[in-house]
Amino acid sequence: MRRLNDPLILAMAPALLLALLLALAPSLAAAAGSWVANAPSVRVVMAERESLSSPLRPPPGSVHEGEIHSIVWRFVQPPGSALNARLCHAHRCMPLSAARGQSQALAGLPADAALRFHFSLLPGQRRAVRVEGLQVIVNYR
Repeated sequence: MRRLNDPLILAMAPALLLALLLALAPSLAAAAGSWVANAPSVRVVMAERESLSSPLRPPPGSVHEGEIHSIVWRFVQPPGSALNARLCHAHRCMPLSAARGQSQALAGLPADAALRFHFSLLPGQRRAVRVEGLQVIVNYR
């Protein structure tokens, strides 16, 4: 039996390591990616009840497996309006403090699940608000 410090084993080690990395590379590359989804505008009319966006889903067949790493979101609300906003996955929601941003608050959740924006007016606000340009970018691994 050859020892680990044998010159033949030491000479072959880099080639074996390279072969192993090349064999694993396709699965590593397939495991990471991102998807983008847009939703139609949402009319927000109440403080006591949330208005939900249409589901934002990955394109069919784009995510075979993987977990969310980070999410980038954006939406457009009328100037001077204020809303309560959340972005929700079936297992958890995260509050949105701005109309655009990035977060890892949903990291670790399945990347193939739909997301939804949830909006409500601030307490005491009576004027309806239309929120447009709803978009998410989900980065997964």
